[in-house]
Amino acid sequence: MNAQVYDQYRKTSVETLSPAKLLLMLYDGALNFLSNAKKAIEEKDIPRAHSQIVRAQDIVVELMATLNMDIPLSNQLYALYDYIHRRLVEANIKKDPAIIDEASHFLRELRDAFAQAAREAGRSRIPNNTEAKKLNIMG
Repeated sequence: MNAQVYDQYRKTSVETLSPAKLLLMLYDGALNFLSNAKKAIEEKDIPRAHSQIVRAQDIVVELMATLNMDIPLSNQLYALYDYIHRRLVEANIKKDPAIIDEASHFLRELRDAFAQAAREAGRSRIPNNTEAKKLNIMG
């Protein structure tokens, strides 16, 4: 029973996240999987390295699939995600930590840029809990 409650809680938590927070979680997940993959390669745990790289690849594919291609920047992001994905495929074939580092670098740069944009967008909005002050015209 507890597992079902926890699964429902996790599902609800993810479904109610802002798009910016969800995007940051995806980047963080990919970076975590790639860090785990590097450790697995160092430990000669090839099956674990493979599965961790594949999980990072899956996230990159999801990032590609969710782009709004009507926005001009999306074409450039798609090309970068595609490059990262191809490098991860190569890293998985060669089990090369240097290629994992390269992919991680790009993902970290993108993550940091989106985090900064989300912070700046948050500062430019009026907080939701701010109530409009009432104007007393009666004196």
